[in-house]
Amino acid sequence: MSHPGEAQRSASEPTRPPRVRRPEIVRDHSILLSLLVLVLWLSMSTDAFLTGTNLVNLLDQVAVPGLLACAATLCLVCGLFDLSMSAVLALSAVTSVLVTGRFGILWGACAGILAGALCGLVNGAVVIRVRVHSFIGTLALGFVYRGLALILTAGAIVYPQSRQLPRFQFLARPVLPAGVTPASVLFLLVAAALWLLLAGTTFGRRVYAVGGNAEAARLSGIRVGAVRVAVLVLSSVCAALAGLVLASRGGSAQADMGSLLELSAIAAAVVGGTSVLGGQGALWRGLVGIAILTLIGNGFNLLGFDTTYQQVLEGLLILGAVSVDQSLRRRD
Repeated sequence: MSHPGEAQRSASEPTRPPRVRRPEIVRDHSILLSLLVLVLWLSMSTDAFLTGTNLVNLLDQVAVPGLLACAATLCLVCGLFDLSMSAVLALSAVTSVLVTGRFGILWGACAGILAGALCGLVNGAVVIRVRVHSFIGTLALGFVYRGLALILTAGAIVYPQSRQLPRFQFLARPVLPAGVTPASVLFLLVAAALWLLLAGTTFGRRVYAVGGNAEAARLSGIRVGAVRVAVLVLSSVCAALAGLVLASRGGSAQADMGSLLELSAIAAAVVGGTSVLGGQGALWRGLVGIAILTLIGNGFNLLGFDTTYQQVLEGLLILGAVSVDQSLRRRD
């Protein structure tokens, strides 16, 4: 039995910050090193890579998959899968266009975001109340949401009114300095906000706790269901914003837009080092992952490589990332 004085001394000592584990350091360094090597290789291989036009184009390209990668990272850290993201994207875009045509652009944007949030609530209700695994629940609901989008459009492409089109495409127009689009700024703002939310708030710590061990989190007083619902709502809102960007670019919306983009988003999170088993990861890793995948596509285009092999390379990267994660977990 310890002496009371020892207990008092240990209680009065300042709490040391948790030591960063070696697997985390290895994972972080390997991700950043991979990105650096890719940037250096493209810089030396083609003169067009570091031009302002190409860099602005890269930022614009990454806006939609980047928003979805942020959502996928948040879900994976919480121990969830959201396979309805692309369907929510389509339904939100269709809703936005239809409401814009009747009530104006501002109401259309609000309606699209609200539709995404409602889809997230439904996802959360099914996962928490019905106790269906998020993988199956969101996969099934994804078919429902895309079916609703198909019903709303009657299988056709929907457009805003012709007089609304210039303002409706505002997000996709290079109206900012250096030709940067508002869509790129929107992506950066959302990514920064979610980064701070996950890394620097009590809610973020609860997300990690639920993803790491839901039962232990529940016993410690965390409302596990509420945290999971909140994460799924945030994921769907990100998908809705991505839908607004895609609709703005095309000046239209349709039920099959964005198909399978959720797989690319999850792939980016995994390549970035976020564990599919939950409780480990960071938003910046998802951003690095989507940057790597985007740079690979950009490199294939700039160097004139056959894009048929791009999917093979991306698949090997995903497999390698999962294998490294499993290996590091076994050593931990």
